[in-house]
Amino acid sequence: MDLALESISERHAFKLVLLGSTDVGKSSLVLRYIRDDFRETVSTTGCAFFSESVYLQGKTLNFEIWDTAGQERYHSVCHLYYRGASAALLVYDISSKETFIRAQLWLQELEKYVCSGEMVIALVGNKSDLQDDRKVLAEEAQAFAEQKQLLFMETSAKTGNGVKEIFQAIATKLLTLEQEKEEKQHRRDSYITLVETHPPSVRQRCCHSQ
Repeated sequence: MDLALESISERHAFKLVLLGSTDVGKSSLVLRYIRDDFRETVSTTGCAFFSESVYLQGKTLNFEIWDTAGQERYHSVCHLYYRGASAALLVYDISSKETFIRAQLWLQELEKYVCSGEMVIALVGNKSDLQDDRKVLAEEAQAFAEQKQLLFMETSAKTGNGVKEIFQAIATKLLTLEQEKEEKQHRRDSYITLVETHPPSVRQRCCHSQ
């Protein structure tokens, strides 16, 4: 591999975690995104790991996707999976109000371990193909997402609707945050260089000599 390309890949590696109740379709979302495939039943025990590359604005973003199990017995160890994560998808089933409430509890859990602005968080209403069984209004979820400054989108792992789009939106946000960090670091380095070149003591002596 070309060293320049390898450097870019390492520089833009991001860990993503999927959180949510059992049977909301987290694993199905990943399967649809990675392989453009769908299975009616996909169960996860503990945590499953996937990887995918995204090409955006001339850069390569390597996603390390961690799909966590939704069973209650795994809840106490889930923080080990999202430690160091750059993004989280809080997934709920639009036909289950309980899973929407659970997604909000997951957000509270994340906030215990992650400082504000350090992680891109998306609220994802899956199974949008079940419109006749809808229990969570899109407007309600949108309002909550705006209040908490989350990305929001409804998806259907079954039809593929919105799946690529939500991962693309996350990639765009991650890249934006990365660029902002680089700009801040550049300004900080420029300031340090300026101070080292013209230290305050030198300026004071010059002014005093006048």
